[in-house]
Amino acid sequence: MQPVLQLQNVKKQIGKKTIIKGISFDLYPGEVFGFLGPNGAGKTTTIRMLVGLMSITSGEILVKGHNISKNFEEAIQHIGGIVENPEMYKFLTGYQNLIHYSRMVKGLSKERVQEVIELVGLEKVIKDKVKTYSLGMRQRLGIAQALLHRPSVLILDEPTNGLDPAGIREIRDYLRKLAREEGLSVIVSSHLLSEMEMMCDRIGIIQHGELVGVETVTDFVNDSLTLNVLFTVNEVEVAVNELTNQFPDHDFRILDGKIIGSLELEKIPEVNAFLVSKGIHVYGIGQLSKSLEDRFLEVTGGNQIG
Repeated sequence: MQPVLQLQNVKKQIGKKTIIKGISFDLYPGEVFGFLGPNGAGKTTTIRMLVGLMSITSGEILVKGHNISKNFEEAIQHIGGIVENPEMYKFLTGYQNLIHYSRMVKGLSKERVQEVIELVGLEKVIKDKVKTYSLGMRQRLGIAQALLHRPSVLILDEPTNGLDPAGIREIRDYLRKLAREEGLSVIVSSHLLSEMEMMCDRIGIIQHGELVGVETVTDFVNDSLTLNVLFTVNEVEVAVNELTNQFPDHDFRILDGKIIGSLELEKIPEVNAFLVSKGIHVYGIGQLSKSLEDRFLEVTGGNQIG
């Protein structure tokens, strides 16, 4: 499968400071790609270069084979995006806003406008003025606007910002639907890691202007030397004290009446044998899956995401 978007050793220098230090990754048709990074890591700078709002110092960004620096018009026609919040004319209706923006694209029909309205589920409110819209409706209208010209890549910076849980789920479901049914490639950045885990196929983590890695969400979450292991025992507090004294380099604590410890795979039988030797009954040993948030904090050293 040919990538629709390619970043090849992309760098950005402002003055003497290198902000982006050679980022490379590919984006494929129909996938949702999560872009994560702590505050100041270079995430927004990269997104701005992707949509042509900031120049590239060196390297290449190719959109369907077109170089965004050398052939900007050919490349950018394949990209739709919302950086931060979508801006609309609040005194106009949703429909009037879309018609207004559709005039900027040659040959874009009213049928296509109606198509995107149905795609994002705004049929019932599209004739209402935007000032009456909830934040979730405005986000969906922004996505409709970004989709008008049938882009191959949709880039969304914090699309769920300020939304309530129902609105967040709504946007997540629409993005998954667009990727699945339209074959659209989506790049999305968000600080809501639990949402990214449910929404994305792959993630890329940027830190200090460098790409730490690009993996599927499942591989990234499970790619760890240590496991969160649950021990079901009869004397929980006694067991925790014994384990803490015997294995001072490992963290053991009580969680919902069980003991949880962060252990290497080879260490599990040793801990089990020790508990048994102390007369503690071990009724069960299980693994507690790590979340994207757990792994993100491990990889970035606990820096705040933004």
